[in-house]
Amino acid sequence: MPECRSLLFRGTVPSDLPGSHRFTGRSGNRYAWQGAALTGIGIITQARMTSTRLPGKVLLTADGHSMLAHQLHRLSSLNLITVVATTTNATDDPIAQAAADLRVECFRGSESDVLGRFAGAAEASSLDVVVRVTADCPLIDPSVIGRGIRRYLSVDDVHAYVSNVLDRTYPRGFDFEVFSTQSLREAAEGATTPAEREHVTPYIYTNRSGHTTLHSVRREHDASAYRITLDTSEDLTLIRRLITEHRAHELSAEQIIRVLDAHPELVQINAHVEQKKLGQ
Repeated sequence: MPECRSLLFRGTVPSDLPGSHRFTGRSGNRYAWQGAALTGIGIITQARMTSTRLPGKVLLTADGHSMLAHQLHRLSSLNLITVVATTTNATDDPIAQAAADLRVECFRGSESDVLGRFAGAAEASSLDVVVRVTADCPLIDPSVIGRGIRRYLSVDDVHAYVSNVLDRTYPRGFDFEVFSTQSLREAAEGATTPAEREHVTPYIYTNRSGHTTLHSVRREHDASAYRITLDTSEDLTLIRRLITEHRAHELSAEQIIRVLDAHPELVQINAHVEQKKLGQ
């Protein structure tokens, strides 16, 4: 199996634009994020080739780069340890190789027990705080995630859970969750149902531990009707058009939302697609 080298993109938290593409990286160091006392804040993005609705989706391309590469470049602006969490299956060797080529850390674990895979990735990289994202969000906005990290740190509670997914006001495709490795470890030890093991965070945000506090990052105006995640061929068509026609990989969430506001014909491409429910 290809191994993944522990080399990272580096950058700064953007005020608006993620910036133009650069697919080179340098070794990363552990440090306090933006003056915070905690160290070991890292991003874990989950990826696999065997999507049921669009197999191999994270390595499909737009503007000459894979969807995974687009996401990792955008995340690099946060200047955080970033780990691609994929499976030990031979079918996911291309993802491990892609992470290695992009000089990003990789952790390989169970396909079905994604919670265990995340816990293993966090422990392997000695993370204190995990930012969870999924590789089917190639246009994820690092500045929105930055808001979530700052919110998490300001709460100063190891049991805090911060996200923009429970109280959804952003389009699907900008999703993130922030929680401590301690909470993740407790979930890995306590979660018993297949849905809890597959979807990583239900044990945390349903407060099975009895300690979790929930905190939301919200947009002033609800744009949750828009869909910019990658799960079907229609999603792929939309994302490719956003990238090739509107340079969306260089735009912030707010700018992408404005593009969709101005182009209802784009919105209609995947407006009929229903998100898979928990446990499906």
